Amino acid sequence: MYLILGIVFLALGLLMILRPQVFFELVESWKSDSPGEPSRMYLLSTRFGGVLVAAVGIASIVVNFL
Repeated sequence: MYLILGIVFLALGLLMILRPQVFFELVESWKSDSPGEPSRMYLLSTRFGGVLVAAVGIASIVVNFL
């Protein structure tokens, strides 16, 4: 169970780190009245959150093998 959850978290974290604009389109764009790009602060915080989510995913995978 932890292995599957770890892979999902790792994939989500990598998406947040590498393509925060895609994450914005999937999660936040429907909340905005005006179409446009996310702010620099949103991109920075999404990447930081992606690092944390990816770390949880890696830890979950490691725990599975211990």
